[in-house]
Amino acid sequence: MVYTRRDVSTLTRAERRRFVGALLEVKRRGEYDEFVRMHIEYYVSDGEGGLRTAHMAPSFFPWHRRFLLDLEQALRRVDSGVSVPYWDWTRDRTTSSAPWTADLLGGNGRRSDRQVMTGPFAYAHGKWRIREAVTDGEFLTREFGRPQAPMELPTKRELDSALADPVYDTAPWNSTSSKGFRNRLEGWGSGSGTTAWRNHNRVHRWVGGHMLGGASVNDPVFWLHHAFVDLQWSRWQKRHRGARYLPARPPGPGDEQYERIVARHEKLPPWGVTPDELEDHSRIYRYA
Repeated sequence: MVYTRRDVSTLTRAERRRFVGALLEVKRRGEYDEFVRMHIEYYVSDGEGGLRTAHMAPSFFPWHRRFLLDLEQALRRVDSGVSVPYWDWTRDRTTSSAPWTADLLGGNGRRSDRQVMTGPFAYAHGKWRIREAVTDGEFLTREFGRPQAPMELPTKRELDSALADPVYDTAPWNSTSSKGFRNRLEGWGSGSGTTAWRNHNRVHRWVGGHMLGGASVNDPVFWLHHAFVDLQWSRWQKRHRGARYLPARPPGPGDEQYERIVARHEKLPPWGVTPDELEDHSRIYRYA
């Protein structure tokens, strides 16, 4: 049966409670930390050798789509009526709106150490201890807007600019690709400040704390953010009918991206599915 992912701001109190409860139970079972470990493992940058799948590569969208589905399946094993909501950061832009309420994800970290003190994921409640990370500390951290170098969340205009690009991705298929929907939404730019971090990337930077880097899954907002990113891939497909995942064929020997990216019909680790198989989600879920 096809289920629905909804805007987090439209959830009822009961729906918020069920979503949070399912997340906490997945964490209690030890499953959640496996997701954190997986994302750290697959967070491979341009400067590293080997295959890139989760970031700085064409498979950014299908990799995270499958990653989201795995988490969603874990949640639905706890409560079959739960799905991952999405956070529309072009509209809900304040630090007091959803998802930053006390009955959802809690708010910003305190000034002294960026520790999140409110909401169900606050360390004091004893249900959300950070066990897998690239830095020390067992409590969840955030630093909204990066006060030392202030930045704003991406705007609808910036998001629409990415959606307007009719080509999925372009060579060199990495963080330096200046054209193509994938990197314009993933958001690797040049320079400093807002020009260096666009759309998806700037949201990670704006939240701060654990949302920076490979261990970003430690903050539950990761899933709401990526559900919205996934929705944008769906919208891009509808807007550009017939446009497909690129590259269709893998780069050949001699190309700097040879065996470093996944082409449309190649298997995507660690699942063994292809980007082609992940382009259509209509038989699994839909967006409201």
